[in-house]
Amino acid sequence: MTDSVTDRVTDSVTDSAIDDDAVLTRTEGRAGHLTLNRPRALNALTPPMVTRIAEALTDWERDPAVQAVVIGGAGERGLCAGGDIRMIHRDVTSGGGAASMAFWRDEYTLNARIARYPKPYVALMDGIVMGGGVGVSAHGSVRIVTERSRVAMPETTIGFVPDVGGTYLLSRAPGELGTHLALTGAWVGAADALRCGLADHVVPSELLPALTRDLAADPMPDVLPRYAVEAPAGALDGQREWIDHCYAADTVEEIVDRLMAVGEPAAKETAETLLAKSPTALKVTLAAVRGARALDSLERVLEQEYRVSCAALSRPDFVEGVRAQVIDKDRRPRWTPAALTEVTDAEVAGFFAPPADGDLRLADTP
Repeated sequence: MTDSVTDRVTDSVTDSAIDDDAVLTRTEGRAGHLTLNRPRALNALTPPMVTRIAEALTDWERDPAVQAVVIGGAGERGLCAGGDIRMIHRDVTSGGGAASMAFWRDEYTLNARIARYPKPYVALMDGIVMGGGVGVSAHGSVRIVTERSRVAMPETTIGFVPDVGGTYLLSRAPGELGTHLALTGAWVGAADALRCGLADHVVPSELLPALTRDLAADPMPDVLPRYAVEAPAGALDGQREWIDHCYAADTVEEIVDRLMAVGEPAAKETAETLLAKSPTALKVTLAAVRGARALDSLERVLEQEYRVSCAALSRPDFVEGVRAQVIDKDRRPRWTPAALTEVTDAEVAGFFAPPADGDLRLADTP
């Protein structure tokens, strides 16, 4: 992720006022439409928004007239920048994080439900799609990106760890591409989103309104070929050799050493990017992605992510990362511990212990 994209996203979530009608719902012919409607906050998710999405999915699942669900974002900048970071920060610093844990229970349950939804769930992943925005889109059955798409899980930048099923998706990307994206928080465009399994189809952004209109009358398999185009060239395939070599290492320290030594300018730049992020978040993220590879379903991975997310609330780096990126915006976080070598295996393992209020339990649905 470039600094300019990071700045736009973090700036967008500083206004955490919850507008009325933050999720707009409507039916048009055979399609139900969800529109995330907080454009000033880049449609950042709040607990009422998650509740409203879940309610609409329940209503439409029972309605035989609704044959597909379409989710998009209001405004010109993107589908969703993620969860409302400032809201979570305020809850942690003033309320101990209980409201955030309740939010994640509902959000992760929704992520799992989207993946199992019995009707086509069409995600219009135009513009910025990050964090929680990935959770409400990339688990859908039809995932559409555009030339404007910027898809990322940027949590390590704020001392957090990829969640909303992000470690499930990234752990299943080819080779070590997912590890690279999880640790760096880098965004990908349309072609690399397809390559990494985060999206399925490319449609030019100017054609999305027409595609959406057609879904009122025709099923998705008939509509999509009218608008889908071949993906442009991506960047990651040309970097696979050094990415796969470097990120296959057992530890973050060794990954950084390999990136520095491999002789590729892009790899050296990546090492410098990693060294600026939370050492604890990096080590926990590596463990989470590798743990996710061994788990057999999205539900099990979301349960693991819930443990990690809850644990992060009691550690200092999340609060400090949000302070540096979102509140004070000095971009100078003071991580604790400050060095990779100071983060012990025991500290990492502590993130995977059951939270005090109990585990998230999600039923697998065939």
